Amino acid sequence: MRRRFDLAFDRLPAVTAFGGGHGLAASLTALRRVTDRLTAVVTVADDGGSSGRLRAEFGCLPPGDLRMALAALCGEDRWGRTWAEVLQSRFGGDGALGGHAIGNLLIAGLWERLGDPVAGLDLVGELLHAKGRVLPMSSVPLNIVAEVIGIDPMHPDEVSEIRGQSRAAKTKGEVRGVRLEPHDPPARPEVLESVASSDYVVLGPGSWFTSVIPHLLVPQIADALVRTPAKRILTLNLQPADETDGYSASQHIEILADHAPRLRLDTIIADAHFAGSDRHLPAYAQSLGAQLVLADLAIPDGSGRHDPLRLASIYAEVMGV
Repeated sequence: MRRRFDLAFDRLPAVTAFGGGHGLAASLTALRRVTDRLTAVVTVADDGGSSGRLRAEFGCLPPGDLRMALAALCGEDRWGRTWAEVLQSRFGGDGALGGHAIGNLLIAGLWERLGDPVAGLDLVGELLHAKGRVLPMSSVPLNIVAEVIGIDPMHPDEVSEIRGQSRAAKTKGEVRGVRLEPHDPPARPEVLESVASSDYVVLGPGSWFTSVIPHLLVPQIADALVRTPAKRILTLNLQPADETDGYSASQHIEILADHAPRLRLDTIIADAHFAGSDRHLPAYAQSLGAQLVLADLAIPDGSGRHDPLRLASIYAEVMGV
């Protein structure tokens, strides 16, 4: 029997990738080497930096993570590399534009003119010759509320609430869980359509509580991920950091399952150096119905980043491309 996506006879797989920030950008940079039928779904809870300022001033979705996803989908040719650099460039100085990313202003300006976030993102994608489509996970900007333990050293067992993605991502306490405000936000219909028509959906890598799990807290998206005929892939981080500092690979999966108890997975991809010695990981993967794939996924320079070529190779192997 030939493989499902034998390039000699069949089409490339349709893939929907979920996440935000640098983690999603790493996944997209790898995935665009595997397929040209790619949709990125991005969190919309950022409230810091340039995105937070634009969100507060215009009441728009925070554009920063959407911008990073578009930059990651730019091609390797001169046009793509140039536009990726332009999108990511920031104004200097302490004036009104200081710190704003050029791409954020471009996206926010198109939203102001067109009145439709998806239409604006599609237009930017056309300008960039992006190798895929970028969608916001919800129609409205969201807030993350984190339950954190140990913020007050005088009361190490006390549970506190922290509001805002930027604060939750940098807390010195131990994050136990997150929720969204509003708790039942509307998912973009284009996202639900993409999940339903995909061959694969990919979750992670990325900041676990603020970039990966929030997608699973939008009821319509959570339901779509349960019902989709697509194969579900979870890509773990290379190492624990920030909000999951000190957590093992299996603890990352446990946290995910706690927030999305109905979700089942087909494949879990993990870096062998991080997860290889985690004796609990195979059982956790099996409990979610997933095959565990261990590989050396890091760039050899010690920077703690995914190597896009190595990650692309694993995605291609898992998807049979």
